Amino acid sequence: MKSLHIQNFFDLSDFAHKALFEACEYPWEAISAIKEYLNSLSLGKIDVEIPKGAFLENPELISIGEGTAVEPGAFIKGPCVVGKGCSIRQGAYIRGNVVVGDHCVVGHATEAKNTVFLNGAQAGHFAYLGDCILGNHVNLGAGTKCANLKLDNGTVVLSVDGESVDTGLRKFGAVIGDFVQIGCNAVTNPGTIIGPRSRWYPCVNHGGIVPPNSIVKPAQKSQVVSINDVTQTKK
Repeated sequence: MKSLHIQNFFDLSDFAHKALFEACEYPWEAISAIKEYLNSLSLGKIDVEIPKGAFLENPELISIGEGTAVEPGAFIKGPCVVGKGCSIRQGAYIRGNVVVGDHCVVGHATEAKNTVFLNGAQAGHFAYLGDCILGNHVNLGAGTKCANLKLDNGTVVLSVDGESVDTGLRKFGAVIGDFVQIGCNAVTNPGTIIGPRSRWYPCVNHGGIVPPNSIVKPAQKSQVVSINDVTQTKK
């Protein structure tokens, strides 16, 4: 289980909210601590102008740092904290219990709830992030979906070195380590854990534990053939 310790996934030295992780040994433990952590903060400090057409629900429970751009059409529900120099784009849907570090992107039609963005994490287009942690400088391709609920509604169980480890979480999306790149329209299964500096090909549906510096790619390759090579059935 040492390979799954938090320090093996994230560099927290420059993260303003590193205290969220202090009592946690494994990263998924921080997912269940997000709400309590936000409730411990003095929120309601908004250091940017909110444009007409952007909607803040419970603004007294929302803090937004200097230099962050909130575009018209964005929806932010507290409790939530957004750091400095971020981009909250048109159509972004932040559903509450979200911690966003500095220089992050929550893009068009991206939905996030009970999720942490470390510094520089980007989910620019059409992503779903439920009960997730995105490491520093993670980039999610358009349409990335991090599923967070098993079809049987049971708790998420990890397979670690041949043993089953029950996280105790009914909703657990993905833990994505620093500098991971995920291609467009990828889907991670509930409880996916991706080691730092890994790459995940577009349109791949996968789950489980991915070691650092790995490539997740489809087993089946597409093929292009000439129309003349295709046998046509005569009517």
